[in-house]
Amino acid sequence: MHTAARLGATAVGLAAVLGAGWGVGALVGPVGAPASAAEQHAGGDDHTGGGDHAAAAPADTGLPAGLAVSAEGHTLDLAADALPAGDAVPLSFRLLGPDGAPVTAFETVHEQDLHLVVVRRDLSGYQHLHPELAPDGTWTTAVALQPGSWRVLADATPTDLGHGLVLGADLAVGGTSEPVPLPAPSPTAVVDGYTVTVEGDLVAGRESEVVVRVALGGVPVTDLQPYLGARGHLVALRAGDLGYLHVHPTGASGGEVRFAVRVPAAGAHRLFFDFRHGDVVRTAAVTVEAR
Repeated sequence: MHTAARLGATAVGLAAVLGAGWGVGALVGPVGAPASAAEQHAGGDDHTGGGDHAAAAPADTGLPAGLAVSAEGHTLDLAADALPAGDAVPLSFRLLGPDGAPVTAFETVHEQDLHLVVVRRDLSGYQHLHPELAPDGTWTTAVALQPGSWRVLADATPTDLGHGLVLGADLAVGGTSEPVPLPAPSPTAVVDGYTVTVEGDLVAGRESEVVVRVALGGVPVTDLQPYLGARGHLVALRAGDLGYLHVHPTGASGGEVRFAVRVPAAGAHRLFFDFRHGDVVRTAAVTVEAR
């Protein structure tokens, strides 16, 4: 059934979490397929994006982005809201405009017309993908899916809208599954031998600096390669409702990447840091409780 038949906001309750602290969970590892030619574009040393996608939208409701399947006249329309589990499952969708027709014109943001995040509801599975757009407005990509409840988040700037928009829809994946609890607090994550350290203190409603450092074999990695025009990307997802924030670096030097993160509410968040080194894109995941 198309998601368009179920227009409206999609949100679930968020459990209140007090206190502050960093945490690490199951590692995400390399991201999907090898980077495309556009993703391998090399530039200067800074590669700062400045700001986040969600902040681009002028309509400030005080809520995170991605909670609704339809907003500002646009709708995320999944070709199917239930898929089988598998390592390379085809996923198709359209972004419908105010007239109900598929949108085919988008502004390029960080070398892509659309950023797709597919995440399991318990935050134990995560993929940051860049689908292909067909002339009829259908986006397609292959997704690795385990059984359970997933969320599909489309982050794009339709030319007719003129600013960023993030829409989300639920996806059921068949099979037996058990929820995975959020990991215990820790300041670091280790993926493929890389140690990723996250420093910062998130305060709801306030811009907070987050500094990410990457080391390999105890030696700081000072030559992170550009990925989507930056030295790293950070996606924050709020536990419970999966409210979304996509943040780009404010600066990068030596072995550290700096971000300005503004989460709208307190509670547990999962932070996914994408970085590229040795021509491989990897993702490290940590948990933080915004106070």
